Amino acid sequence: MAEPIRLAKRVAALAQCSRREAELFIEGGWVRVDGVVVEEPQSRVAEQQNVVIDPHAVAEDAQPVTLLLHKPVGMGYDEAQRLLTPANHAAEAGTSGGASPRILKRHFAKLAPMLDMPAQASGLAVYSQDFRIVRKLTEDALLIEQELVVEVSGTIRDGGMALLANGLAYRGWRLPPAKVSWQSETRLRFAIKGMDPALVPWMCEEVGLRPLSMKRLRLGRVPLAGLPLGQWRYLPADARF
Repeated sequence: MAEPIRLAKRVAALAQCSRREAELFIEGGWVRVDGVVVEEPQSRVAEQQNVVIDPHAVAEDAQPVTLLLHKPVGMGYDEAQRLLTPANHAAEAGTSGGASPRILKRHFAKLAPMLDMPAQASGLAVYSQDFRIVRKLTEDALLIEQELVVEVSGTIRDGGMALLANGLAYRGWRLPPAKVSWQSETRLRFAIKGMDPALVPWMCEEVGLRPLSMKRLRLGRVPLAGLPLGQWRYLPADARF
């Protein structure tokens, strides 16, 4: 019986293509071995195994992706990253930017967590492989507006809204102006720039309110927009932070 050979070599022979093209077919998720997608060109296959190349296969490098996650309460950014699996992918019907990318194993590797928020908060979390997104969210971190909703209890002190908007100092540092408004009797909306979201609960306490929960709804022009808790979707190609 012949020794198993590299899958890339088998695919190159089947497709009558170069070894590099065969590797791209495999890495792109276009090749099945005995009915199962295999994405590792170095995998070895026996002569009797059935190798099938998708008729729509294209030999091109996979583009880097950015994933948007609805982070649950109680999970830090690193811990929440474990939710980025194919099983937790949310349906993307109705989103802009064309068809969603095909889910590949490589989409979950080398993801950089961007614009951290407290473990006690829920809402929009961003993880990216795209150096352009990573650079944007790193270099312009202080310029990107974050929209948060905070559930509170208690009674706000006199002049409290003005203090929240442009009057508090944290450890001698004057906080940047914020847009603050009531969404209901127990819910405050914050739109902030240039500060850590972790300061928002402290801001509430400074004006006599007890923060009960916090949720990030938007980063720049990218919204949470109905993403189910604990699930993720791809950042649309035409989306801009």
